[in-house]
Amino acid sequence: MLLRFYEDPESGLPHIYAHNVTEVEVEQVLRSSGEELKGKDNSRIKLGQTRAGRYLQVIYVFDETPDSLFVITAYELRGKSKTAFRRRQRRKPR
Repeated sequence: MLLRFYEDPESGLPHIYAHNVTEVEVEQVLRSSGEELKGKDNSRIKLGQTRAGRYLQVIYVFDETPDSLFVITAYELRGKSKTAFRRRQRRKPR
């Protein structure tokens, strides 16, 4: 899977850096089991856990190139969002 990242116009770096998230963590969440939800304007939201144990929310759209995604942003789940996600994961049949 090829990933492209939205770049912050001011810094020229991937926007995910502003949320202290790395490209590797985004890829781990996208490849892991978790929850996949519809977002706004054809975007998708993936909730999942990194190998290091962080819970992230990744917002992306399908890219024009096959097997490619354009990652808009990603950030750590906290508080009630994290608690609700973990609860849903425990209830999910395996």
